[in-house]
Amino acid sequence: MKIRSKAPLRLGFAGGGSDVSPYSELYGGLILNATINLYAYCTIEETDDDSVTVAATDLGVSQTHSLGSELPIDGTLDLHKGVFNRVIKDFGVTPKACRITTYSDAPAGSGLGSSSTMVVCILKAFVEWYNLPMGDYEIARLAYQIERVDLGLSGGKQDQYAAAFGGFNYMEFLPDGNVIVNPLRVKRWIVDELESSIVLYYTGASRSSAAIIEEQKKNTSSGKSDAVEAMHRIKQSAIDMKRVLLEGNMEGFSRILGKAWEDKKKMASAITNPMIQAAFDVAFAAGATAGKVSGAGGGGFIIFMTDPAKRRLVINALNGMPGQVVGFQFSEGGTHGWKIYD
Repeated sequence: MKIRSKAPLRLGFAGGGSDVSPYSELYGGLILNATINLYAYCTIEETDDDSVTVAATDLGVSQTHSLGSELPIDGTLDLHKGVFNRVIKDFGVTPKACRITTYSDAPAGSGLGSSSTMVVCILKAFVEWYNLPMGDYEIARLAYQIERVDLGLSGGKQDQYAAAFGGFNYMEFLPDGNVIVNPLRVKRWIVDELESSIVLYYTGASRSSAAIIEEQKKNTSSGKSDAVEAMHRIKQSAIDMKRVLLEGNMEGFSRILGKAWEDKKKMASAITNPMIQAAFDVAFAAGATAGKVSGAGGGGFIIFMTDPAKRRLVINALNGMPGQVVGFQFSEGGTHGWKIYD
């Protein structure tokens, strides 16, 4: 038997960073994001060789370990092994010999939540395999614990919930640690207009978000006024953007996106760099009205807004840059899994 799963990656539009501790515990966080038709994929195959193999075909990396012991967290495919270890520990299921194979449509460090989405995807495959009693909230919550607590990886909470739920979501991160996901009913014409107004550009450079997030956390913990006030405004931008999105006000959406990017750059020194600024300069000269790096910053994907009539001009201009423009559509569903019987 084979078990397969997939989970969608997301674009972060507003509020990014307010879901990161300690800010979310001190002030509460608000996020507006939406999933797109780029995915993380997982296949679990039952085997007969008394071993567990973990593999990421997009990375060209694999490891094999003896069945019956906790898989070592050693810096290689720790997301895979972290899920395996936690499922066996929390649910008391009997570990089975298997091969866990994954790949993603976007590289790690892309700013689309790829690492957290992969954890959700692998966990969903285990939910299908062992028939675990877990809904979307439980999957997202456990995925967060695996990544942030068990593996000690820095980051926020939005990515796990976006991957689990899918679609356009307005998320509330309460100081007590609870999360409320509010799915938004965005009219089809608004979704079409937004897709027509966005140019998604991959800089060609992935980055580790850990250093940026750690600086952000340090600035919040120390009470650095400029950084904290900027995060307050970023949080407010999620409220403002929800309203203009539901109204279909693309001019307002673009204005809020651009303002949030200016505030975001005040959160940590490595959020922007000459490579990112060069892409902004080229896109704006061709007709872009606003832009924002998706995710922590420093590289990965940039979301550019433009009048749909000028979209081709922006694409042509960015095609002359070292990175690449990536086509996409918004997706509606969250993570899901299924079984294939031999």
